[in-house]
Amino acid sequence: MAEARNPSIEHAARLLKSGGLVAFPTETVYGLGADASNPEAIARLYAVKGRPSDHPVIVHFANADRALMWAREVPDAARELAKRVWPGPLTIVLKRAMRVGDYITGGQDTVGLRVPAHPLAHQLLEAFGGGLAAPSANRFGRVSPTTAQHVRDDLGTDVQFVLDGGPCGVGIESTIVDLSRGAPRLLRPGGVSAEEIEFVLGQPLAAPDEEAPRVSGSLPSHYAPHTPARLLSAGTLQAEIARLGNRVAVLAFSAPDERVDYWLRMPADPDGYARGLYAALRELDATGCEVLLIESPPSTPEWQAVLDRLGRATQGHGQ
Repeated sequence: MAEARNPSIEHAARLLKSGGLVAFPTETVYGLGADASNPEAIARLYAVKGRPSDHPVIVHFANADRALMWAREVPDAARELAKRVWPGPLTIVLKRAMRVGDYITGGQDTVGLRVPAHPLAHQLLEAFGGGLAAPSANRFGRVSPTTAQHVRDDLGTDVQFVLDGGPCGVGIESTIVDLSRGAPRLLRPGGVSAEEIEFVLGQPLAAPDEEAPRVSGSLPSHYAPHTPARLLSAGTLQAEIARLGNRVAVLAFSAPDERVDYWLRMPADPDGYARGLYAALRELDATGCEVLLIESPPSTPEWQAVLDRLGRATQGHGQ
């Protein structure tokens, strides 16, 4: 029996083919989709987000075969990761094919490719048939959206359609691995752990170097709430609460402190924390408090991606 058509998917695909902007869910965060082969659509996407023109976007596909056609060099390591991890929250950076324009790559010779795992994203990409540039569906540098309502709150009528797939299951952006220059390098921690990638590749991931390609989410300040936020140890958190009282909103692992009016208790496991992080930051950002105080998670490998996001969200406000 043929699969029933989804009118929302068909409507979204038509808008994208005509050069429109459509927000859609992935397992990581909601993306703001535009036809990656249409320079005018991508220019509109950059304008809506307020994204710097030299900041590349990741291109999403329905399957690995389509994705890897956008690279001119595909090392064995990339094929193995694609086989083992895609669909999933992993972006692979490779040398770009001739078809890939500067308007996608920020003028670089590399392109970031991903095959998302969310079923609605897969259906949309199948219906569209090509590659969709899809950075997070919010204003540049701000807290990423993990629900359709977050997208509507941020972008309003600047996005033509929002495909609602419920809350995102991973909650933070994809891991980005550079395979364009030989030795694999971790450019952004994310939904797939470094340990898992190293197991698949059979070799360690190097850190970014001075020659690393620019990628999404790599600026020092990113994922930031409007309210100044600070990342603190448990002991320092208590001292700041005593000093500032109910002028603060708190994100912490412990039970609420009666001195604080706005307190969100976070899960003690990194996956649960990541899943709820952006929604929690948005909720506390809306309280009208003077500062957000965030209790720092453990400095262990399994918390690497969460710590990366918190570090960038609090950049410039003290940590």
